[in-house]
Amino acid sequence: MKRSIRVRESSPRFRVAIPARYASTRLPGKPLRLLAGQPLLQHVYRRALASGALEVVIATDDSRIREVAEGFGAVVCMTAPEHPSGTDRLAEVADRRGWPDDDIIVNLQGDEPQMPAALVRQVAAALEARPEAGIATACTRIRRLEEVFDPNVVKVVRDALGDASYFSRAPIPWHREAFASGGGGLTELPDDGAVYCRHIGIYAYRAAVLRRYPRLVPAPTERAESLEQLRALWHGIRIHVVEAVEAPPPGIDTEADLARVVAELERSEQQVEPGQFG
Repeated sequence: MKRSIRVRESSPRFRVAIPARYASTRLPGKPLRLLAGQPLLQHVYRRALASGALEVVIATDDSRIREVAEGFGAVVCMTAPEHPSGTDRLAEVADRRGWPDDDIIVNLQGDEPQMPAALVRQVAAALEARPEAGIATACTRIRRLEEVFDPNVVKVVRDALGDASYFSRAPIPWHREAFASGGGGLTELPDDGAVYCRHIGIYAYRAAVLRRYPRLVPAPTERAESLEQLRALWHGIRIHVVEAVEAPPPGIDTEADLARVVAELERSEQQVEPGQFG
């Protein structure tokens, strides 16, 4: 039986860093694209503030993003342009801001305007409650068979303590009997106790681990799967994985994603009764 790690009922103390890049092959200028009249990045920033974080910092190497972010009141940390990943960028932020090694830093992607504030708080609380772990992240149950075999859906397998055993684009755990023919002929997931979980890309780090991360040699598994978190597992850093209290919708990568979120925001506004907020 899987043991669960109890999260403290008191609010966790944590900071949020939001990496934001202007360049995007599929959606140029993504952080500054408008959603309901506000930059996408501002929506993300508001989610971070709502999480109860001690501090929220936007990390960028682009002066256009800095100007807009400071315009809506955000603290901005300018970073070097050559960082290979958002994690490397956040490590520089931790150094520039002088955050203590035992601080908890949540990496909130700048293209997640619908990320639940409760989930930001949940991963921070999970890391605070699991001192043996250096990183915490989240997952949600997979209910549809096609998601298990979709390489764009990253799966995670957890151990008895809720720590990650492995992340993969492949179907894990591999059901020897049910998947013998590659899943052909199946119409639903096996119902024999195996649990399939989709990884949600939000992370909480201890600042010491964040500083160490850029110095770690990329792992063979990381290169094979193109999954950065496998570097941490390869080097013995425990990643605690909690089942999300509220799973977020997909982030924004394309024009179609942007149109979807705009439509969802419009629908939600139409559902608010006139005068409801005084």
